[in-house]
Amino acid sequence: MTELQVGYAAMLEQFHPTEAVALSVLAEQDGFSGVMAADHFQPWVPQQGQSSFVWNVLAAVGERTKGDFGPGVTAPTFRWHPAMIAQASATMAAMYPGRHWLGLGSGEALNEHIVGQYWPETPERINRMFEAIDIINKLFTASLAGKDVKHRGEFYKLESTRLWTMPEVAPEILVATAGPVTAKRAGRHTDGLITVGAPLEKIAGLFARFGEGARDAGRDPDSMPKVLQLHLSWAPDEKDALTNAMVEWPNGGMRFPKADIRSPFEFEQMAKLVRPEDFEGRMVISSDPDVHRAHIQRFVDLGFDRIYLHNVGRNQAEWIEVFGRDVLPKLKC
Repeated sequence: MTELQVGYAAMLEQFHPTEAVALSVLAEQDGFSGVMAADHFQPWVPQQGQSSFVWNVLAAVGERTKGDFGPGVTAPTFRWHPAMIAQASATMAAMYPGRHWLGLGSGEALNEHIVGQYWPETPERINRMFEAIDIINKLFTASLAGKDVKHRGEFYKLESTRLWTMPEVAPEILVATAGPVTAKRAGRHTDGLITVGAPLEKIAGLFARFGEGARDAGRDPDSMPKVLQLHLSWAPDEKDALTNAMVEWPNGGMRFPKADIRSPFEFEQMAKLVRPEDFEGRMVISSDPDVHRAHIQRFVDLGFDRIYLHNVGRNQAEWIEVFGRDVLPKLKC
């Protein structure tokens, strides 16, 4: 496993873009390694209050920090043609060499239904994503070789073209997955995987299937990034930590698939049903930094080499200082 990196998850659903960038800078100053920025067109619930354009924010993060950064995650399938995501990512990597990675997912209706297309079932969404990844990989490879490429598939067409602005090395492509079939395909076709708060008992299975896919493609899964975004709620007072979870991030306690829900106002109504016990096993809520450290360490021990932490409350600066001092230095590979 490579050296452990612990980064900051910038939730653009919660914070104005200038504040999100400033917090990213602060996190780096306190020992966080990089930034994963959320790509949302709408927040989960109205209380969160924001949803800025992730690529603008990433450019500002790149300009004001020195660590890695990328979208966690972008769907290259509905709001966008995959060629546009390839161009955005290649440009970012050209501007900030060796720092940018491309996080991709199959999308959620909350963000993708806005363009008025038919919202398909999960298998089609996954197939769309992997066809999009094929296009992005083709564009990266051909463009680095100074050649044009074209594509005609089940969901997308690409006329003969290339990306004229490219970095010397293409950005690594990381795919968000929570299921074994997707994990195996990710191992075959991408550079690494992202899991968003996966239950511990499922992770070994995901890693195994990812490894199978990587070996099928002639690659070493042990050398490929395994990335986690981890939500948590910390505040100096236990009651405040719970209130932050209930008010700011009730979607973390919703024990059902959320990919088909279209409106923050629908989530707001569902949030009224969330109870404190619904977060158990899904998100640690505690005022004790060592409780959080122990929980994060379990994911490190399972094999994650890059973890981005999201504290769900508005108390970001205080949390960044405490975790930078009392948690990050104590995590061990």
